[in-house]
Amino acid sequence: MKMKRRRFFQGSAAMAAAGLGGCAAMGGAAGSGRTPFAVADSTIPVAGSDMAFPVRRIYCIGRNYRAHSIEMGSDPNREPPFFFQKPTDAIQFVAPGTVGAHPYPSLTKNYHYEVELVAAIGRGGRNIPVASALDHVWGYTLGLDMTRRDLQRAMGDQKKPWEIGKSFDHSAVLGPMHTAAQTGHFREGAIWLKVNGQVKQNANLNQMIWSVAEQIAHLSEANELFPGDIIYSGTPENVGPVVKGDVIEIHIDKLPNLQVRIV
Repeated sequence: MKMKRRRFFQGSAAMAAAGLGGCAAMGGAAGSGRTPFAVADSTIPVAGSDMAFPVRRIYCIGRNYRAHSIEMGSDPNREPPFFFQKPTDAIQFVAPGTVGAHPYPSLTKNYHYEVELVAAIGRGGRNIPVASALDHVWGYTLGLDMTRRDLQRAMGDQKKPWEIGKSFDHSAVLGPMHTAAQTGHFREGAIWLKVNGQVKQNANLNQMIWSVAEQIAHLSEANELFPGDIIYSGTPENVGPVVKGDVIEIHIDKLPNLQVRIV
């Protein structure tokens, strides 16, 4: 299912009601002159609402569960957190109760799934303390960080950036956004992934090396965070390949399951 795109800023009253208003404007923006063509916004529908969450940046943390870090050849006891980004137009929204058609991408012969909790920032800042970091979270959803693993590994072996393995069309699969007021904050709870009904990934959110709060604190040291930023918080062990025809189902406690079929 293609990403739902529409204008989010339908009125300041709606923004204030959603808790997304009242934030300082992003610095460094260009002037407001005429543009030669329109570029679609990237948004995620908000559950139980006619609003959509506007996505500014997509951050992803790497190797944030110990067993997954080990299976990827890293040492979880020494490695500081590291992050990469995906483009916002890589989002593929999938509504609960549907099976999204997810295209198998070009250039790869080893296409991997990674189930993750996704946190959405509603209040930005720099050098955010861990103790208050969750106050900056507006909501949560669940998602798939889809990966062209062979391309990622090839670039890594050559010590080159591996965006080609992570940052491509439809690589950021997401369900609807749920406000933190609806769900509470996620410190623990089951997270799993099935392929064709068979469990492949199965863990607990409390097994993260770096919690969501710690991720926000670390990210805000490197970049000022703004409303609309979202953070993929890492995947458990047993990532693996899928082929055309496979159905992926993912689950995080307190959120509706998400399903896609590889086409």
